[in-house]
Amino acid sequence: MLKIIFSILMGIIFVSDACALQSTIMNAEGYACMGEDKSRKQTEEAAMSDAKKKAVEDTITYVSSVTKVEDFEVVKDIVDAYAKAQVKILERKSFWYKDDRAGDCHRVVIKAEVIPDEKAIQEVATKKQTADNPVMPLQVNLWTDRKEYKGGEKIKIYIKGNKPFYARVIYRDLKGEFLQLLPNPYRTDNYFNGGVIYEIPAGNDKFELVVSPPFGEEQIILYSSTSPLGDLTLKEEGGVYQVKTRERDIGIKTRGVKIKVADEEGSAAKVDIDKKGKPQASEFFEEKLKVHTGP
Repeated sequence: MLKIIFSILMGIIFVSDACALQSTIMNAEGYACMGEDKSRKQTEEAAMSDAKKKAVEDTITYVSSVTKVEDFEVVKDIVDAYAKAQVKILERKSFWYKDDRAGDCHRVVIKAEVIPDEKAIQEVATKKQTADNPVMPLQVNLWTDRKEYKGGEKIKIYIKGNKPFYARVIYRDLKGEFLQLLPNPYRTDNYFNGGVIYEIPAGNDKFELVVSPPFGEEQIILYSSTSPLGDLTLKEEGGVYQVKTRERDIGIKTRGVKIKVADEEGSAAKVDIDKKGKPQASEFFEEKLKVHTGP
């Protein structure tokens, strides 16, 4: 197997400080008309506020429909966490159009990441009923085989989700370079079953993670979703990929469901609805694990 020597250290590393982000990616649209009391800028802002509000409302509808635990309080806590959600705009398309009755109107279609209240959602995660439960929102655990390594030892990474998911695992080294460990040129499948522990490297992987100098802090990053992830610009480097996408764009492009607008004349682009009547959404989970190095 090809040996990938990451810039870790000749000594001991401590793996800790995991930071997780649970969210839902939703398409939504908003409208507003100028009338006699709004400027163009105010109308655009009103349309965006309407789209954000609908993104949260549709997310709550979706989360309520997929969370099937018996404890009503758990469902309520999740809904309350999303009711206090932050809305991050990942992509937007907008235009002005004429309405026969309302005059000049503005329409905006967004791809939004709806991020629930962090403290509230963490409290839900501590409840026993939610652990590994496939009818809860997506959660994927990321960990390593032990907390301390010495020079020359090999690192093993593990992931486990509570339901089927797609994943991308990236290693950020001391130089600020990003290496995609999974999927890679020899292990192209990035779809995983829930409730199963997966090891990296393993199977068809052609690399090893070997502890070596220099010192510092590095990071393992996991992106996961119930929908296929967006594409990054990659360059094959041995048994892994070097990520050529700009750092600030990696997370956004990974969350890459494209928005489709019906036309530019003002006809509504409907939010996708499945056969059971709930809005279509992508559950998303991101986790970052810091790797501290020292003598």
